[in-house]
Amino acid sequence: MEAPFEEFGSMIFSEREMKDRLPSPVYKSWKKTVADEATLDRQTADAIAHAMKRWALEKGATHYTHWFQPMTGVTAEKHESFIDKDDREEPLTHFSGRTLIKGEPDASSFPSGGLRATFEARGYTYWDVTSPAFIRDNVLCIPTVFVSYNGESLDKKDPLLRSIKAVNTAATRTVNLLGEKDVRSCTPMSGLEQEYFLVDQDHFNKRDDLRFCGRTLFGAPAPKGQELSDHYFGSIPERVSAFMEEVNRELWKLGIYSKTEHNEAAPAQFELAVLYNDANVTVDQNQLVMETLKKIASKHGLACLLHEKPFAGINGSGKHDNYSIVTNTGLNLFAPGDKPAENIRFLVFVCAFIKAVDTYPEILRMSAASVGNDHRLGASEAPPAIISIYLGSYIEEILRSLHKPEKTETKTEKPEFNPIAGLSYIPHDNNDRNRTSPVAFTGNKFEFRMVGSSMSGAFPNTVLNTIMAQSLNEISDQLEGIKYLQDVRAKALEICADIIHDHSKILFSGDGYSEAWVEEAKRRGLPNITSYVDAIEYINSPVAVDLFAKHGVYTKVELDARKEIYREQYRNTIGIEVKTMIEMSEQIILPAAAKEYAFYAALPETSSYIRKHTAKLCSDMDAICTLTDKLRSDYARIYREPCSYENGQKIRDILCTDMKDLRSAMDEFERTASEERYPLPRYKDMLFAL
Repeated sequence: MEAPFEEFGSMIFSEREMKDRLPSPVYKSWKKTVADEATLDRQTADAIAHAMKRWALEKGATHYTHWFQPMTGVTAEKHESFIDKDDREEPLTHFSGRTLIKGEPDASSFPSGGLRATFEARGYTYWDVTSPAFIRDNVLCIPTVFVSYNGESLDKKDPLLRSIKAVNTAATRTVNLLGEKDVRSCTPMSGLEQEYFLVDQDHFNKRDDLRFCGRTLFGAPAPKGQELSDHYFGSIPERVSAFMEEVNRELWKLGIYSKTEHNEAAPAQFELAVLYNDANVTVDQNQLVMETLKKIASKHGLACLLHEKPFAGINGSGKHDNYSIVTNTGLNLFAPGDKPAENIRFLVFVCAFIKAVDTYPEILRMSAASVGNDHRLGASEAPPAIISIYLGSYIEEILRSLHKPEKTETKTEKPEFNPIAGLSYIPHDNNDRNRTSPVAFTGNKFEFRMVGSSMSGAFPNTVLNTIMAQSLNEISDQLEGIKYLQDVRAKALEICADIIHDHSKILFSGDGYSEAWVEEAKRRGLPNITSYVDAIEYINSPVAVDLFAKHGVYTKVELDARKEIYREQYRNTIGIEVKTMIEMSEQIILPAAAKEYAFYAALPETSSYIRKHTAKLCSDMDAICTLTDKLRSDYARIYREPCSYENGQKIRDILCTDMKDLRSAMDEFERTASEERYPLPRYKDMLFAL
């Protein structure tokens, strides 16, 4: 491997590392465990732990941790030193199979939605054998699931693993029925694109709203935004390029294929994308990507903002989830091939996806819901809150012809265009792109574009896996028992035709930003869930409970708990924003306005400018003071009430409106204030400092 890639994967305990270091029987036993064909015995676990410890010590690690993903939205870890003492009180290094497999953090301190009382502290982390251990900051990190004493899921990884098992079983069954008897397993694959903003660390430190909330609670637009489209794909600033180079090197050491980097649409906004991997590993790696971006940014005097909408008036950030399913034989089940109209397997799996999304749009929308995403979804840079699927005219025409073959002339070839002079071969995609679509077919995968930049990819992929498992099982039930393969294929085409007939309302190729689409979607009966408060109510709906329980992904108790967690997260997040805004208003903005007024009031009123300016400042201060008092009063009244759906509605409808009104007043003062006396970095400072 050539430099600078020679260190690629040096900090992960990869399968190749395991094969080199473990006895063959132990390695084979681990492989069977990964394939869900066996369970690890104590002796095998001890052998793996010993090899893992020796490797970690060689790499300079001094501690180990069970690295897990609780319902806080970030990762968690408790470090334990390898050092121990023997019977003679002499130091030694120790790491057993029992320690590798199981840990015990304090479950009472993490969100549980009522699953654990405060005095019930036991929770357990269990090694996820399908995701490789890695070293970060001299700590061996072991990916784990996190469950309660009674076995309920307290994290985001455990349900994801359950959903992977469900879709594996369902997809393998379907593929086998279609004649691919050599397929033994199917793995959901994911590629997560990560958008983010970079601002100068000094600017970040001076703005409490960025420090505590991740977004600016107020700020007047800069004279220039993104209207010239000159930042998008532009030359990467030297300072950012140095940051990106170090990020790449750190990710490569962790075996993460950091592939694409570029300027995004908004000033100071950028994107990083990694190559596909299985969905579980991808979710783990994306957590590491987000943590690495933040860590390396600070080393370069920068702050990385992962909030979905750090700055009003310009593009927010998303995390597009590119989803597909691949067999153990290497077949991408969403790949059309050269003749998609004749590819029965492709037609069945694409139709299964269409059926899944149209049957469970509320649940899929809920999987992309977050407090920050409320500011982004439906804006000019993000898909609308209405779930729809874009297939592209070529693929959509093929599918519609299954339902009405006598009325549709199916195009059997991809659309063509004149090649550029001098190029004998130009590969052509089988569809265009629609950036306004929440779910778009992009050649051999579906891109779920609604996920927010700060969110974990675990829950969206858990939902995609589960709804696909349900849809595929329903198709397989109709194929089961048919004796001859030609009859199976004929029946499969009939099923696909029925799906297109019954679920074509979810297909939409137009402008998802238009008001006409909102009305059209309503006419079609598609839900338009515009807020986090409403979206999370679907998580324990009867439909969701039945779906997740049927596939062993969540129990009703776990879903009930998650609703409570999400309600509390919304309440707490907005509460922090309200308190931060009040404090900044009273301790920074109003004193600054008073200084500005005092300066001009001391001048002789010899011009209309002085009189108008002082009057304007008085008006600004009065508005800010009045609206701050209203926000405080409404906050005190609403937060005296218990956490509930109705309370969340009041927070959304009253407090968020109060915050918008106060923001308008503070922004108006910012436009009036002089550069000399305005105490905070402005949008024009933060967005164009790099």
